[in-house]
Amino acid sequence: MGATALLDWLGALPLGALYACLAGIAAAENVFPPLPADSVVAFGSFLAARGHGSALAAVAAVWIGNVAGAMGMYALGRRYGAERLERRLLGDKAEQMERRLTDYYGRFGLAAIFFGRFVPGLRALVPPFAGALRVPPFTAALLIGGASAIWYGTVSYLGFTLGADWPAIVRVLSRDGGVMAALAAAATAVLVFTWLMRRSRR
Repeated sequence: MGATALLDWLGALPLGALYACLAGIAAAENVFPPLPADSVVAFGSFLAARGHGSALAAVAAVWIGNVAGAMGMYALGRRYGAERLERRLLGDKAEQMERRLTDYYGRFGLAAIFFGRFVPGLRALVPPFAGALRVPPFTAALLIGGASAIWYGTVSYLGFTLGADWPAIVRVLSRDGGVMAALAAAATAVLVFTWLMRRSRR
């Protein structure tokens, strides 16, 4: 099924089935990176809005599906190692992407797991890579879940509220994953700074 046919099919679904499909598509992106998940999720969220659905339900469905799929790949990476999975995910590009991710991890530690989820192409490698490195499951889920909440929460919410321009929204988000990562970094820095200030006052 091509992207256009998939979007047409989504348009014919009732609201509950649409939410379930959004969750499934967000999960499948972790297994099949070429899937145009951002476009489908944005359009699906627009359809949910047109059908008088809930923005929160659309965001929650996408987030749950994406994190569940990612943690499934994390578990496979932890059990079997990342190399075989990475080759299947990205083919000839896997070795180059793995070197980038390994370099980021060596320089930034666990932050690379979080910010790697914002980088197109690299995003799918992060969960099995984290599993192969034996990052604790709770830590991996927290990092991956936080990144997914920011990325897909934004895609879903913009698709829901500004759905008439959803193709432009997706183009901007797909092109500017670095901007999203920078915003996430700024938000994280503010939270850490606030926590440190409160701790110093005790």
